[in-house]
Amino acid sequence: MNAERYNANELLISVSSHLMEDNATCFIGTGIPMLAASLAQRMHAPNLISIFEFGGMGAKLEKLPLAVGDMRTFNKGLAAAGICDIMETAQRGFVEYGFLGGAQIDMFGNLNSTVIGDHSNPKVRLPGSGGANDVGSSCWRTIIIMQHDKRRFIPKIDFVTTPGYLSGASAREDAGLPPNTGPYRVVTSLCTLGFDQETKWMKLLALNPGVTVDDVIENTGFELIIPDHIGHNPEPSEEELDILRHDVDKDRYYI
Repeated sequence: MNAERYNANELLISVSSHLMEDNATCFIGTGIPMLAASLAQRMHAPNLISIFEFGGMGAKLEKLPLAVGDMRTFNKGLAAAGICDIMETAQRGFVEYGFLGGAQIDMFGNLNSTVIGDHSNPKVRLPGSGGANDVGSSCWRTIIIMQHDKRRFIPKIDFVTTPGYLSGASAREDAGLPPNTGPYRVVTSLCTLGFDQETKWMKLLALNPGVTVDDVIENTGFELIIPDHIGHNPEPSEEELDILRHDVDKDRYYI
């Protein structure tokens, strides 16, 4: 990575923003997803419909919200609803993408944001689900944004806060979750990952600049599917960096 031109967060934001499509509905969480959505609206997706947990729908992210209940999540929006309306909208199948993070993830995209260690006597107690379980259960495609290391990418997570593909194959549908939904991409500090269509096992799709396949394997605590063709994520453009630094996050909360 060209550390002199951009930092790790700026790369994560850039790669994530490229996954946001114009006219798509996206459930946006606090942090990197907000910056990615704001960048996408300015670059290639002016009609991106941002949806926030506390009721903001279709806001123009002209100023960076600091949380999902910030008044800026309603700025020039299509609707000012409430949390129950938002969750019902997702359950009815009207939200295409959901952006999430987590402390741990396994090979089927199950996420833990509740505890590290035993639930009754944890080493670390984490923030918990919030709306993450609803997002991961109901949105058509979930995009997960995480730092990439063996402590986070593990074979068995300590607690399933948000379901991915559970034990793989048809387990998600068998458990009663909507068909044709689930994890779509995992955007990390090293690469972009997807999931095998049949087994739902995690696979490598594209490498970040300066990262090798061996780097990814060494920092993953389970075996990945390594396809014959692996793409490469582009570096952030000068225009993206300028917009990020001077418009999206000019107060440098995240970058």
